[in-house]
Amino acid sequence: ATVSEPAQKCCTENIQPFLASILEELMGPVSSGFTEVRSLFDKEVNEIIQDFQKTNDITKLKENVDQLMNLPFNSVKMEPCYLKVNLLQELLQDLKSRFKVYHIDFVIQRTQNFMQELMENAVYTFEQLFSPSRQADSAKVATTMEKVKLRVLK
Repeated sequence: ATVSEPAQKCCTENIQPFLASILEELMGPVSSGFTEVRSLFDKEVNEIIQDFQKTNDITKLKENVDQLMNLPFNSVKMEPCYLKVNLLQELLQDLKSRFKVYHIDFVIQRTQNFMQELMENAVYTFEQLFSPSRQADSAKVATTMEKVKLRVLK
């Protein structure tokens, strides 16, 4: 009871007025990272579609889709996504001194984990929606992949 009122006053005067601007500042790198995840997924599926249109090889298509399933665990391909979030390191340094924010690395790591999870969900959903169509007429497979990709991105 004796701490509640001073803590409430401190929070109301020294933290709450800045929360909106802090959130806006932090969301820049986070949004940028998630946009990069979306772009990477789009690029990878487009490459699969283009490869299939050139070859019409169902076996190669299956291999490419299987490789797509490993995309979230491919650190080289996911690195550009993760780098976008590393900008939080600089932004959080200012918050660390002003508001005693600790565990900056944890915030960045958790954000990167969410990015990987989002990619896992995207490739899994793509595979689940597309797999029944793999055996379809090869002329329709590329169109179906494009539709599935758009559905996943939506």
